[in-house]
Amino acid sequence: MPYLDHAATTPIRPEVLDAMLPWLREGFGNASSLHGPGRRARVAVDQARATVADVLGCEPAEVIFTSGGTEADNAALRGVLTGAALRETGRPGLVTSAAEHEAILRTAESLRDDRQPVEVVPPLVTSAADPAALAEAVSESTGLVSAMLVNNETGAVTDLAALVHAVRGSGALIHTDAVQAAGLLPLNWDDLGVDLLSLSGHKINGPKGIGALIVRAGTPFTPLLRGGSQERGRRGGTENVASIVGFATALRLAEEEREETAGRLHTLRGRLRRQLRAAVPDLRANTPEDSAPHVLNVSVPPGERGPVDGEMLLLGLDLEGVHVSAGSACTSGALTPSHVLLAMGVPRETATATVRFSLGRTTTEADIDAASEVFARVVSRVRG
Repeated sequence: MPYLDHAATTPIRPEVLDAMLPWLREGFGNASSLHGPGRRARVAVDQARATVADVLGCEPAEVIFTSGGTEADNAALRGVLTGAALRETGRPGLVTSAAEHEAILRTAESLRDDRQPVEVVPPLVTSAADPAALAEAVSESTGLVSAMLVNNETGAVTDLAALVHAVRGSGALIHTDAVQAAGLLPLNWDDLGVDLLSLSGHKINGPKGIGALIVRAGTPFTPLLRGGSQERGRRGGTENVASIVGFATALRLAEEEREETAGRLHTLRGRLRRQLRAAVPDLRANTPEDSAPHVLNVSVPPGERGPVDGEMLLLGLDLEGVHVSAGSACTSGALTPSHVLLAMGVPRETATATVRFSLGRTTTEADIDAASEVFARVVSRVRG
């Protein structure tokens, strides 16, 4: 039963679970408490923060633990722009791409509702953010430009170096959602050159409900969640010690295995692409060749009987044991076409019949071969 939805979530690694269990059992102290159990929990959080910083090449003080990628994205946008809106000399505007994750686009909508300037520009035809278009949209009121590093639906990679080069002189800060890039692409803090970066634990074989926002030292930042003085006053709430330890462990292991994993997934993804094309010759591949190695997004064009029923396509695959999605797990319950595919120019009647295959560290050749065979049968049946 091939599980090919790793871009939605991944199985937790045994090593990660082993690292977490002591903090779910006897190590239950509050990391803000001064007694022994609290101090031991604080040491664990500090060590995890140092691990994350070591992997990324940033300072431990630049790491803010969050409840996941969505909170990290919200905190990045609100943390920079809400404070800017309160300062007479602030720049409260946002520029972003139409193919971003909903965590960015919905937050952009809420900023617009708050009467803050928001510009959403079209992506490239690959769905990657367009550095030139983003830079052109920057104005004197723009405080932040946000562009995801790897698109969660297509795997397309944004040229962050070009974006940083184009935007840096404007005075606007730069945020990237790197949730889908961790463990697959190099994430060196200084090389990336951005000011804020979002990560998520459960996309790298870590626990759900944990992530991080990396904020470059000196960046003006207003907390999204207010409460205690945790995370140096930048994110209130009792630290989730077990999940923080698990996240740091998962990130370290993912980085240690990154080159081997990326190469293996690239080979498997190529095998899948060839087999799907052989089975369905008119299949549309929405994932560019130079994408991140774990995603293959395909659409089935209309047949002689008209557009293909995308829901029946996914249900047919699931009933035969192939577990995939139509796109982002955050929105795949909706029956509307992907906003990413529409933004990159895919016809609506084709976008409705889309499958995102996403591979991970547990994916095998047998999974690829089985999924390809089932896909061929299901497409033939659904097309009639």
